Amino acid sequence: MKKRYCLCWSEGQCCLSNQIFMEQTGIKVREAVAADAPLVGRVVLMALHYDETHPLASIFAELAAREVSQYSYRNALVAEVEGSVVGAIIGYDGARLDELRKPLYELMVAKFGCVRPVEDETSAGEFYVDSIAVMPQWRGRGVGSALLSAARDRAFAAGHERVGLIVDFANPRAEALYNSHGFERVNATTFLGHDMWHLQAKKR
Repeated sequence: MKKRYCLCWSEGQCCLSNQIFMEQTGIKVREAVAADAPLVGRVVLMALHYDETHPLASIFAELAAREVSQYSYRNALVAEVEGSVVGAIIGYDGARLDELRKPLYELMVAKFGCVRPVEDETSAGEFYVDSIAVMPQWRGRGVGSALLSAARDRAFAAGHERVGLIVDFANPRAEALYNSHGFERVNATTFLGHDMWHLQAKKR
């Protein structure tokens, strides 16, 4: 029996099962495997609005291939259409942020000789959606919604009561997508010099 992923904001209010959604759109969401690591690393770049020439590209690629890191493929779900991976989402328990971020800092010191610590974008008490991105040619076709729904419902099924993420003040379109999946503003914060909203969806 295929797992049902709710495309609404809470359990018990599922408006469309994953099976029906797949029939209508051809999108399949699954757990990432080691072979997906290059795509996962690229998703982190896209989420940060970097391209593959950015100095951090090789670091994200290495972190994606590791078993334990903030951007490990083991923390990712990917979306497939006709056998091709067209997007991914990365998330983890916010309580593990320091542990998972440590490999990033170690690689940055090794490559650049120093590291500037960044703000904590999450903390204990929530499952954190770190990064989500869809290949340009597949945007606007429901891939992002499928990934977000799957990650949120997977977190709830694992026992998390809250799923959190941050979104730039200047990106109301993305915030509207998150709102449609039950995410609401909790507080304002800053990350990498940007003013951000911290949003959460709560299990009910």
